[in-house]
Amino acid sequence: MDRLVIEGGTPLKGRVPVSGAKNAALPCIAATLLTAEPVRLRHLPAVSDIRTMIKVLQSMGSQAEIEPDDEGFEFSAVLKAEGLETAELKASYELLKTMRAGFFVLGPLLGRFGRASVSLPGGCAIGARPVNLHLEALERMGAEIRIDHGYVEAQVPGGRLKGIDHTFEKVSVGATENVLMAASMASGTTILRNAAQEPEIGDLARLLVAMGASIEGIDSPVLTIHGVEVLHGCEHDIIPDRIEAGTFLCAVAAACGDVVLERVVPDHIRSLIDLLERSGCAFTEREGPNGTQLRIQRDCGQKLYAKDIITGPYPAFPTDLQAQAMAVMTQAAGISVIRETIFENRFQHAMELERLGANLRIDGSTAIVAGPAPLTGCTVMATDLRASAALVIAGMVGQGRTEVDRIYHLDRGYAGIERKLRNLGARIERVGGGKV
Repeated sequence: MDRLVIEGGTPLKGRVPVSGAKNAALPCIAATLLTAEPVRLRHLPAVSDIRTMIKVLQSMGSQAEIEPDDEGFEFSAVLKAEGLETAELKASYELLKTMRAGFFVLGPLLGRFGRASVSLPGGCAIGARPVNLHLEALERMGAEIRIDHGYVEAQVPGGRLKGIDHTFEKVSVGATENVLMAASMASGTTILRNAAQEPEIGDLARLLVAMGASIEGIDSPVLTIHGVEVLHGCEHDIIPDRIEAGTFLCAVAAACGDVVLERVVPDHIRSLIDLLERSGCAFTEREGPNGTQLRIQRDCGQKLYAKDIITGPYPAFPTDLQAQAMAVMTQAAGISVIRETIFENRFQHAMELERLGANLRIDGSTAIVAGPAPLTGCTVMATDLRASAALVIAGMVGQGRTEVDRIYHLDRGYAGIERKLRNLGARIERVGGGKV
């Protein structure tokens, strides 16, 4: 099994490209099921979740042409879901057990074909993420749904979903995306209230519009979708990954240095930028040939200051950056109180940070971090995707050698992170016989 070996204590300097957003790419890949025509998606991150999602579509009969880039961090894909009318339209557990995003095929399959068989999802064990919000809305749209041996078996009598006025009981990114795709080909108008507003949803909506969908209120909590009978092919650029960008910002803030992020949308991570700026980091934004460039600077002798953090739905502080920000706060002077409001099991990295020397305490959904704490290298174990990124950041701060085990979690969401960090001067290597 692969692991990362890190020799800490080296500042980060240079430029780093930000790959396309995994959490935007996954529903966009699912959305290609809504048309028989080819859809070209660019800036797909070369991570295991994306490869698995494409395999899910291929298992149902979709065609996929892959076009890798020169560095191997991203690729393009032409996806064509032609001739699926007579296919089984089943997304199996074997493919979906490692990630939740495979469940996104349910909405487009019901929207276009009126039937689907989709395994209940897997993914990181960070807390309860029930799919009832997805199913309740789809049932209201006319789908008959039953759970049978771990599969959602769904069928639409008459073949076409109908538009509804629906208010989500709670904000849910996945439910918003799944129902948005289904509603794009429903009969009549669908209004989704209390919809999630994450940038990845806006990216999906813009892809759907490019395919011929009629959607109003993009980037707002109320989406109005006028269903159409047919969608067509198009080309689409996936937005930059705000979580990868935020992870690099946290790495520089913790380990110190001077780094320019290429192709980033600063507004998508404004809550993190504000936090790090108040903590003592300096930022500069400018337009470059491939999009916005964001420079972060923190002199190695400059003190960091502890700040409190509360996670929440966008545009609040993202739960997917909470672990990385906690690693930063271990190096900040004072007490930082971190409240996790999204997932109940998202402090699994805390015990591993303590093994490295962090001074912190967990009280339910609150973490109290005292710093700065001198970190020293040891062997730690990744427990989920973002926790593994936090351990890599802490390892780059710690004196001596840190080994991060179970980095298959990391590979689900970061394309070649050790190569990108090495290009910034980090002393980090992948060992164990897997791909580098």
